[in-house]
Amino acid sequence: MKIVVLAGGLSPERDVSLSSGSQIANALRVADHRVLLLDVYEGLQVDESEYDSLFEDNITGKPYYYKVKDTAPDLNEIKRKSNNGNSLIGKNVLALCQFADIVFIALHGAMGENGQIQAIFDVLGIKYTGTGYIGSLLAMDKDLTKKLLQKESVPTAQWLIYNENSMSTGYIVEKIGLPCVVKPCSAGSSIGVSIVYNIKELEKAITMANKIESSILIEKMIVGREFSVGMLQGKALPVIEIIPKEGFYDYKNKYQADLTKDICPANLSEYDTSRVQNLALRISEILRLGTYSRMDFILDVSGEFVCLEANTLPGMTPTSLIPQEALAKGVSYTELCNIIVNE
Repeated sequence: MKIVVLAGGLSPERDVSLSSGSQIANALRVADHRVLLLDVYEGLQVDESEYDSLFEDNITGKPYYYKVKDTAPDLNEIKRKSNNGNSLIGKNVLALCQFADIVFIALHGAMGENGQIQAIFDVLGIKYTGTGYIGSLLAMDKDLTKKLLQKESVPTAQWLIYNENSMSTGYIVEKIGLPCVVKPCSAGSSIGVSIVYNIKELEKAITMANKIESSILIEKMIVGREFSVGMLQGKALPVIEIIPKEGFYDYKNKYQADLTKDICPANLSEYDTSRVQNLALRISEILRLGTYSRMDFILDVSGEFVCLEANTLPGMTPTSLIPQEALAKGVSYTELCNIIVNE
C-alpha cells in the first residue's frame, strides 16, 4: 500500500509526533509498504506529477529518525520560520493524503487527537487509522471524558474546570484539596501538568497550564501505583506499571531514555490484572475508541483503579508504552503498525 504517515503539526506534542511518525514509517517500510512521512503543518512544495515518487520502500528510502528533546518545542519559532502562518494544514497535505491508500495518523495532541483532522478526512473520503472524530473529541477533552466516566460509574478523581473570573485559589483548595494536579484540559504527553502542594505552587501551575490552553482542569491527586492498559482490536494488552526514577511521569520522564522503569507484564494478581483490563475495555466502549488506544490508571490505597485519562493516539516512540505492551504479547513493533494499518 501507499501510506502517508501524518505527523508533526503545530502542537506542543510536535516533537513526540515526529518521533512516533519516524518509527512508524520505518516499520511500515519493513512491512513492504511504500511510505511518506509528512509534516501536516509544513507540507511539501511539489507538483502533482511528483506525488508517486515521494512514497519510498525499505530499499529506496533512508530510515527516518527524530529525537525528542526534554522540553516542548517553541511553536512561535516554528511559525516564524514557516510560510504557513496560522493555517494548520500545509501545502499539498490533503492532496497527498487523498493520493495514498491510507493515512496513518501519528499526530499527537491538538487537531490530531481532538477529532478535527478525522472529520476533514471523513468529509474528503480519506481512509485513516485509529479512532474516528467523535471518539477523538470525547477522549481529548478531559472534562467530557470524566463526566462520561462518572456517569458510567468508572472511578475518576474529583475535579473542576478553573474559571479565573469566579474561582479563587482558596475555593479550589476547599473543593479539591491539596495536593492536587493542574493540567490543560485538552493536551497530552503531560505538557503543562503540575503537582502542587501549596497555594503559591497552585498559582504558578495555573499560569503555566494557561500558556498551553485557556481551559484548565484541576483534580484531586490520587496516590498509588501507576499503570497503563493498551487496547488493540477490541482486546486488552498486558498491563504495564510505570515507575519514574524521580518525580512523576512528566514530559521529560516519558520521552528521555532510562528515566522511568516500566514493568510489563505488571506485577499484579490475576484478579487485579483482569479487573483493570476489563475497566480499560469499558472505557474504550464508553468513549467509542478505535483499533488501538491506551488507558492510564492509579491503583489507590483503597485498592481501586482510578482512571486518569484515555489516549486515542498513544505514543509510538522508542520509550512509549503500547509497543512494550504489544511486545509482551508477542507482537513486534512492525507487526503492531501493520495490524493498525490493515484494520
